[in-house]
Amino acid sequence: MEASELLGLYSGIFKIRAVEEKLTELFNSGITNAPVHLSIGQEAVAVGVMAALKPQDKIVSNHRCHAHYLAKGGDMKKMFAEILGKQTGCCKGKGGSMHLFDDEAGHIVSISTVGAGIPIAVGIAVALKMRGDSGIAVVFLGDGAVEQGVFWESINYASVQKLPILFVCENNLYATHSHILTRQPSEIIASRVKPHGIATCRIDNANDILRVRNVAVAMSSLARKSKPAFIEACTYRIREHWGVAEDGNLGYRSREEVERWKENCPLKNIRALLVKKGLADEISEIEFGIIEEINAAVSFALNSADPDREELYTDVFAEVVE
Repeated sequence: MEASELLGLYSGIFKIRAVEEKLTELFNSGITNAPVHLSIGQEAVAVGVMAALKPQDKIVSNHRCHAHYLAKGGDMKKMFAEILGKQTGCCKGKGGSMHLFDDEAGHIVSISTVGAGIPIAVGIAVALKMRGDSGIAVVFLGDGAVEQGVFWESINYASVQKLPILFVCENNLYATHSHILTRQPSEIIASRVKPHGIATCRIDNANDILRVRNVAVAMSSLARKSKPAFIEACTYRIREHWGVAEDGNLGYRSREEVERWKENCPLKNIRALLVKKGLADEISEIEFGIIEEINAAVSFALNSADPDREELYTDVFAEVVE
């Protein structure tokens, strides 16, 4: 792989990490009180998958959407403005942290209800196929979403209709505070998807971004041939389910487990590879530029106006009862 591509992958992971560390700072200072679901520790999945996609591809995300939004090229200024509830946000300040979108970048929607984005992505894939477009639909879901009936209905429909869709399951072992083995018979999800006629691949260590990127290239190529595909990316969130703290003291997972995954940090892994290749100076330049971009985005958000009161009932479905 060329140095420029490796540096691009590093840039993607560092941007997500730095943005979410800034959100942590804003949260702790009381500037934002909205719930945030961080992807710290899981960044390689979003960046690796997006590295295999094309501009015409459309993605659907979930409640943990910052990484997907940024990796697909979403507008950072609009993202910070949205989380701070400003009218310049991508949803005019009405959606918040869990409802980001950027049509121009192909990030169609983020839906906070577990599993609810899956059939929407299937619908996008149907539309792409009907129009004869070259793009594919990609939907991100967690291991908990596999327990929703709509997941299996969507998998089955995509298989029968031969849709151009890629399902990406970020298996971080926990649905909120429940370990997968307290909810499912096996940690391995891909083996239960395969019998539906879906091409599957399980990445045991999805904190290895090169592995994720290579698998995503292969699986997205199948989807472009109307052969629906499923990636199970085994990763780990370092922070709490929602919020910015670490939660090894809550008893549902051990501090030792968290520390093991910290050692397998995707940012640390790719940084070590780049340093080994003599690209330390390039790393510093990338980090400096991203920090400047983040500071400018936060300043933009803080100086943006709040939504007008008249906006309260626009862009929403509401029934007026007299």
